[in-house]
Amino acid sequence: MKKTILTVGLLCTLFNACAYKPIIDSNGRSGTFDISKAEEITNDLILCEKLAKENSNFVSNILYWSVSPTLDTKFESIYRKCLTQRGHSILN
Repeated sequence: MKKTILTVGLLCTLFNACAYKPIIDSNGRSGTFDISKAEEITNDLILCEKLAKENSNFVSNILYWSVSPTLDTKFESIYRKCLTQRGHSILN
């Protein structure tokens, strides 16, 4: 019974990671850019999500999640880092 509950909990957590939606500061500045990047948000969201999906899979998400101190999956980490490097302020 405990094994089943643990398995279901783990699967729910990992499937929830596929639905990760970053919260972006609508001002669009991360403090390092002089101009607003807000007009690029839609394009950057699509490109970063595609990049994260291509570079993560179920196994890598489990392995990354198991050693991550913040319990992020590899998908979330890549997605967040991509948006941050494109100049967006990510709040979550």
